[in-house]
Amino acid sequence: MGQKVNPHGLRIGVIAGWDAQWYAGKKDFGRLLLEDDQIRKFIKKKYYANAISKVTIKRSGENVVVNVYTARPGMMIGVKGAGVELLKKEIAALAPGKRVVVNIDEVKRPDLDAVLCAEAVAAQLEKRASFRRTMKQAMSRTMRAGAKGVKIMAGGRLDGAEIARSEHYHEGSIPLQTLRADVDFGRATAFTQFGTIGIKVWIYKGEIIGRKNLNPDAAAGAAESV
Repeated sequence: MGQKVNPHGLRIGVIAGWDAQWYAGKKDFGRLLLEDDQIRKFIKKKYYANAISKVTIKRSGENVVVNVYTARPGMMIGVKGAGVELLKKEIAALAPGKRVVVNIDEVKRPDLDAVLCAEAVAAQLEKRASFRRTMKQAMSRTMRAGAKGVKIMAGGRLDGAEIARSEHYHEGSIPLQTLRADVDFGRATAFTQFGTIGIKVWIYKGEIIGRKNLNPDAAAGAAESV
């Protein structure tokens, strides 16, 4: 089971919370879900260079609170908050008639973030680096950052091979089916001369014993709020 599903989705309601927190009736649900998807895709595409880990959205009435988790908050905030104001206007265009609030949260340890690790590996592969060396270097950085286990998988025409295949390397422990295990998962795509290569990363950070606060907004330390 743990091999076939997203580790975060498997643990929602146990040790992980939802990335979208709102309720809507049948008439509005589809429209709001599409809005959320458009907001996430827009932020990820336009601000990809700012190392975006994830985007959470919370709605209440006409208010839309967007929390952007990034390893480079200074680039997102800009001079005197100009970047946040611009992002706020762009999101307001995607969610007309809503009062938009944007919070920029810092990812303080990017080497322990699976999404950022996968994107770093993909960036190296696009520069024609050796996939084995790149994957092992990424694993070493993650383990030095304090992870208890890491697994990286790459699939596609590796090193320009005629036949696509997948290879994976792991170090430490990766308990994919233990629900109390804090396993972060991320994926990225490398666009190479020979085609696309998919990267998947699992990072095990230890076990969470007892009930965890499942509200991501309760995490301390927003870098900027507008």
